Amino acid sequence: MNALSSLKLRHAADVIRSGGVIAYPTEAVFGLGCDPGCQTAINRILDLKQRGEQSGLILIADSGAQLSDWITPTSAERERLNATHGVITWIVTASPLAPAWITGGRSTVAVRITRHPVAAALCHAARTAIVSTSANRHGHPPARTTLSVRCKFGGQIDYIMPGNTGPLLNPSEIRDARSGAVLRPA
Repeated sequence: MNALSSLKLRHAADVIRSGGVIAYPTEAVFGLGCDPGCQTAINRILDLKQRGEQSGLILIADSGAQLSDWITPTSAERERLNATHGVITWIVTASPLAPAWITGGRSTVAVRITRHPVAAALCHAARTAIVSTSANRHGHPPARTTLSVRCKFGGQIDYIMPGNTGPLLNPSEIRDARSGAVLRPA
């Protein structure tokens, strides 16, 4: 990573840690993200997306350790998580401390260990899992470029992390970690 990219990454992490909202590239689309413990930032994202809290949100992390405050997987769930190959978002038993604004009021939370270099570096730099929801208004196509993010949200977000999305054409597959069932195909 060059010095300019490193500065941008540190800036994005600072925005997250200070309660801001950013956009950043993921495996398929740009995501909107923030500190999952900051309800004010979560509310901003839900307002931007024109979506209610009951949907819940996906958390991404660069390692399972970053998810430890958010999930308490059963042994079967842990096996599936550890055996993951590819880009899969798992629905896992939520920690009792996981707030409703993340779980959507359920006993589960959606999580993914990201392999996208920018998204993973962002989680690492922020030293936390981050919210990852597609950068779009509810029912509209997600942004796939920084220009598209700017057109959709203008100055409503605090920072757009530059970078390219991964090669996937659709957002990640979602599976139930208890059963392995596919809830949303890729």
